[in-house]
Amino acid sequence: MAWQPPLMIDALEDVSGAYSLLLCDVWGVVHNGVRPYDRGCAALTRARSQGKTVVLITNSPRRADAVSEQMVQIGVPDDAWDAIVTSGDVTRRLIAEGAKRIFHIGTEAELHIYDGLDVELVSKEEADVIVSTGLINDEEETLDDYDAMLNEFAARELPMICANPDLKVRRGDIVVPCAGALAQAYEERGGLVRVAGKPHGPIYDAALDLAANSAGRSFAKSDALAIGDGVPTDVRGAIAQNIDCLFVTGGEASIEGDIDTFELLKAEGMRPVAAMTQLV
Repeated sequence: MAWQPPLMIDALEDVSGAYSLLLCDVWGVVHNGVRPYDRGCAALTRARSQGKTVVLITNSPRRADAVSEQMVQIGVPDDAWDAIVTSGDVTRRLIAEGAKRIFHIGTEAELHIYDGLDVELVSKEEADVIVSTGLINDEEETLDDYDAMLNEFAARELPMICANPDLKVRRGDIVVPCAGALAQAYEERGGLVRVAGKPHGPIYDAALDLAANSAGRSFAKSDALAIGDGVPTDVRGAIAQNIDCLFVTGGEASIEGDIDTFELLKAEGMRPVAAMTQLV
């Protein structure tokens, strides 16, 4: 059967009636890192008032409490979700299972990812593993600034744990690189990278567990609608997990400029059940 583009809809309720659980992305759907998308937040709040469970599922390298605090600070209403699961949360499991001497690439704001873990943060010369939560200064640095460091790590065959698989994200009016771009550059050098966030399975398993804890009942994947704006993360992850997907075209996808995101979907044979420009 020939690939067909997803159905374009005007409102979440046009498609959400068949689902009791919404797994909603954050950056690009709920907010842009600086201010909330009010209509998207209102849609999630309304869905909860109709008895649906809403779990925010984000590739943020920070833990859920920190993400919740950030959202409240920028004005996202806290009645728009029941629970939050982050790539940082599930990455902690990979960190706990791995080597203990870690070289951290990222900002000090993400250091809480190590709280309570039996690990030691060391210099790059002493490290047995790299954990990347992002660039150290993503508004001034580029991947080129990490060439020498990544080459050194690859020569030593150090594994890297990537806490945020996103390649880039819109922060207000600018686009900044994420840890996923650094991990991609490391893989191109032959480096071994481990990832737990979208599109990989562990974060979806954690989301379903959180939903069950919140609602006091279990959910099948067929009960869930994943909402997201990233083709390589949100859409690919949902489809790989056999979860229906609502594709938001005006968020992260818009970063790609003139690229036809539906052509990207077609090229990989991925078809969300529906699409809309913004979550409303």
